[in-house]
Amino acid sequence: MANQGHDLPLYEKIWVKRKFQRVIDTLILVLLLLLLSYRLFSSNNFTFPWFLAFICESWFTFTWIVILNTKWSPAVTITHPNRLLLRVPESEFPPVDLLVTTADHVLEPPIITVNTVLSLLALDYPTNKLACYVSDDGCSPLTFYALVEASKFAKFWVPFCKKNCVQVRAPFRYFSDIATNKSEDSLEFKQEWLQMKDMYDNLCQKIEEVTGKTIPFQLDGEFAVFSNTDQRNHPTIIKVILENMGDLLDGLPHLIYISREKRPQYHHNYKAGAMNVLTRVSGLMTNAPFILNVDCDMFVNNPKIVLHALCILMDSQRGKEVAFVQCFQQFYDGIKDDPFGNQWMITFKNIIMGMAGLQGPFYGGTNAFHRRNAIYGLYPDEIESERKGKLEGKILIEKFGSSKEFIKSSAQALGGSAFSANDITTFNFIEAATQVSNCEYEYDTCWGKQMGWLYGSISEDVPTGLNIQRKGWRSECCTPDPIAFTGCAPGGILSTMLQQKRWASGLTVVFFGKHSPITGMLFGKTQFRAGLSFFWLTNWGLRGLFLVCYIALLAFCIITNTNIFPKGLGLWIPIALFVIYNVHTLLEYLTIGLSIRHWWNNQRMCIIRTTTASFLGFLSAMLKLSGISDSVFEITDKKPSTSGADGNNADAGRFTFEESPVFVIGTTILLVHMTAMLIKFLGLQPTHSGNGCGLGESISSMYVIVCYWPYLKGLFARGKYGIPLSTICKSAVLALVFVHFCRSNVIS
Repeated sequence: MANQGHDLPLYEKIWVKRKFQRVIDTLILVLLLLLLSYRLFSSNNFTFPWFLAFICESWFTFTWIVILNTKWSPAVTITHPNRLLLRVPESEFPPVDLLVTTADHVLEPPIITVNTVLSLLALDYPTNKLACYVSDDGCSPLTFYALVEASKFAKFWVPFCKKNCVQVRAPFRYFSDIATNKSEDSLEFKQEWLQMKDMYDNLCQKIEEVTGKTIPFQLDGEFAVFSNTDQRNHPTIIKVILENMGDLLDGLPHLIYISREKRPQYHHNYKAGAMNVLTRVSGLMTNAPFILNVDCDMFVNNPKIVLHALCILMDSQRGKEVAFVQCFQQFYDGIKDDPFGNQWMITFKNIIMGMAGLQGPFYGGTNAFHRRNAIYGLYPDEIESERKGKLEGKILIEKFGSSKEFIKSSAQALGGSAFSANDITTFNFIEAATQVSNCEYEYDTCWGKQMGWLYGSISEDVPTGLNIQRKGWRSECCTPDPIAFTGCAPGGILSTMLQQKRWASGLTVVFFGKHSPITGMLFGKTQFRAGLSFFWLTNWGLRGLFLVCYIALLAFCIITNTNIFPKGLGLWIPIALFVIYNVHTLLEYLTIGLSIRHWWNNQRMCIIRTTTASFLGFLSAMLKLSGISDSVFEITDKKPSTSGADGNNADAGRFTFEESPVFVIGTTILLVHMTAMLIKFLGLQPTHSGNGCGLGESISSMYVIVCYWPYLKGLFARGKYGIPLSTICKSAVLALVFVHFCRSNVIS
């Protein structure tokens, strides 16, 4: 019986049956094809608006084919950590390096980073097998100070969590009203809990006092290295904050602070550059075969997540083919009914589960466990040949750089001969780590090109994942109960829009670049259906282009009294399509316990963010691809929740407007459609013998106005809830230009 237990797989993949959903999805596709066929065979309606509508609807049909392909065979992954514990002694667990990235101490307050680091240090895993590396791309002494103070608190926090089997190990979440259990019978626990609460409050107070001062502290002693530094111009700074000197099980993991060198004349390649530095530095000190990377706001919600991920990566049957295990982000502070549409619950359930049934999900940039060999550029079938010693020093230097210490650790990692570094001392480590963190180190190497986190896009995660999968690797989802990580949702509509704009810009660059899913399917080992599923992701910006064209076309038809929708019986095709699609999506929300309001908020925000943020992201990508200007990496504002666990208060879901191009586009769309409907109601449309504007165009325009209802309220509101006058003026000018263009192109 014991041998039989050892033969059981460490994880299983179960395909989910969705016959009813398949039928409805296929019916929607049939209606889309019928609409296209109607346009093709209605020769008497061949006009430019009709042709443009055909182009846009062809794109919508292609997008639905991509979605249908992705959702067709969803799968869930079930892990069995108990089997892993029986099979592998704790002393033989592989080391895991934990990589944390932060870039701005203002937009990403140090207290958030501290909570993430503390939750990682307290993982249910042997502490002598863990090492946490924090990249501070803002080169902030405040972040370093916060980590030093947090390391003192960690000496009490980590034992407390493990002794009492604490589930949520980010202190601010544990000590919140929801996470705290004050009905414990043990007096000893209550006293210990209060003591830990006081210690954490003192930690927060220290950090708040320092960050609130104009001059936080004197830059001397261990802070002297931060003097005369600028966020974009400073040398490499590396500090070992915690070091498990004796390799103790009851000690604390290593904690290393890193701020890589930045110089104005060198491109720092955003987060991808920081991740590559973290990979090299961790390779020097601990060289763990597996790497977990998280953003600074992603707290551990399941302390056993390392065991769950290793069940997949260490499975003897299918684990060797898995390059990374993705745990998708969910939010602890989501506002009720998701008014800004940034929780993505249905997307994760349908699209991500669908990808899991193919070659695996995309790499989401955070909450992912990586195989170091795959990050170093190996193909799955190369692992055994590399372990046989087929490595040449010259090739390693060309790939990995000139550091002798790092070349040695890379050879060990590639050969699989040892899961340890070079017995490097702290002094040697600082010297070697500084070398591999400098700006010039990556020149004439493969970093950012064929290996590591890839450069060229501000959405570095997707091309990195695509590059890995085109080599034949698979990926897997890891969705334990409770969920692995929770993080901060964008705090308002502007943060949501800027995040969406950044994603759309970066993904559009990927689609038209050498790491496109198309090249992966044609010249790599990306499976056809898997590559097609990545079109859903990389076409994010293109959706904005076609939807903006379609929405503008609706207003054009009303103003010029032309039509793009069929009349008579043919009108029932788009009506049926609209009704069936919305009922189908509504049922998906209701099935998993979400409200009708939640569904409507997501439908509305899908229109708003696609026609504003995604469209702007597409334009930004086109400027980058044409060489006119480079994309700007805009960090999402992350603030700790101050209104309870779910972020609910009277004004939590209200739109707040600022002077931003995303609001100019949205306001322009609203003004254009309001003007179009006003022209129709006042009878100011031109008259001609052709087919005039019908019911379909009017209903669609009214639907757009209803979707933009928060903008309509913003036109008449004041303060932060009102659209700025400058934005309204810019939008009014653009709307008048559009109306003038329509009136001057009236077909008589």
